[in-house]
Amino acid sequence: MKRFFQLAGVVAVALGILGLAGCGQAQAPRQAASPKAKAVVKVKIGVSVPAADHGWTAGVGWWAKRAMAMYPQVEWVYATALNSEKQIGDIEDMMTQGVDGLVVLATKSKPLTDVAERAHVRGIYIVNVDRGFEKPVADVFLEGDNVAFGRKSAEFMVKKLNGKGKIVILRGIPCTVDGKRYDAAMEVFNAAPGIEVLGAQPGLWSREKALAVMQTFLTQFKQIDAVWASDDDMALGCETAIREAGRAREMWILGGAGMKDIVKKVMDKDPMYPADTTYPPSMIATGIHLAVAALRDGQSKKVAEFFPRHVVLDCDLITPENAKNYYFPDSVY
Repeated sequence: MKRFFQLAGVVAVALGILGLAGCGQAQAPRQAASPKAKAVVKVKIGVSVPAADHGWTAGVGWWAKRAMAMYPQVEWVYATALNSEKQIGDIEDMMTQGVDGLVVLATKSKPLTDVAERAHVRGIYIVNVDRGFEKPVADVFLEGDNVAFGRKSAEFMVKKLNGKGKIVILRGIPCTVDGKRYDAAMEVFNAAPGIEVLGAQPGLWSREKALAVMQTFLTQFKQIDAVWASDDDMALGCETAIREAGRAREMWILGGAGMKDIVKKVMDKDPMYPADTTYPPSMIATGIHLAVAALRDGQSKKVAEFFPRHVVLDCDLITPENAKNYYFPDSVY
């Protein structure tokens, strides 16, 4: 949540260009009553996101709906998808409906690149959030700093283990997010000769899948000192497996994304969760605000030159000392 308010700086600059900053919905200028005033151009924007198959994507949907509600003057086309095939179909349908812009958080990077490129060729304004396309076809790419996520979390793990220990790794869905996190973490682990990575398997950011993967790790390895889970839903799946195996005293878990349940465990100094890493689902709302700012009143060509093509949001390490700053019990995630 703290990170969401810091995102407001990006949004305020964008909305300020068009006089939108600081208001929940745009107010018509006073001179609009004049018959000579220019008519407001109706804008249609498609928002395509993954279905709420785990906590973080549930947060994405919650924030997307809150942001869209701020702009009743925009015609919204909103769709969620459990897989890439459904999402491609959703975006193709949005293109058929004549959307002016798209805000897309991809289920997976590679399969969504082609349809995004086709939309780009048609002149549709695209804000790509979180999981990047494999070609630079978006007008704005907004993402968390996944390199920092991987590096900071791995550095914490190495330090807490005093440079020596056996760890297992759970990876997410194949996309730019997972690749950057994993590669950055492995650079840190490989630079620490006392750290042994026993295995790395995809948990697909799913609590159920992570539980199954962790059960396999527990069967394979008699000693595991720590789990680099890279996601809070996967961390909870790992915890269930570890407790069911009666090995909770042997290891600890480092997840990521700032789920309120995990942040509370960090705040309470739960020995299984010494830290966490931020990665707010509210970034989808920032993408929506940027799309509105660019497309309002048909100004996209004039406004786009003021926007950065690539916006990277920092990731913070959550520890018992600062966890209260990231704990919001009433939030959806």
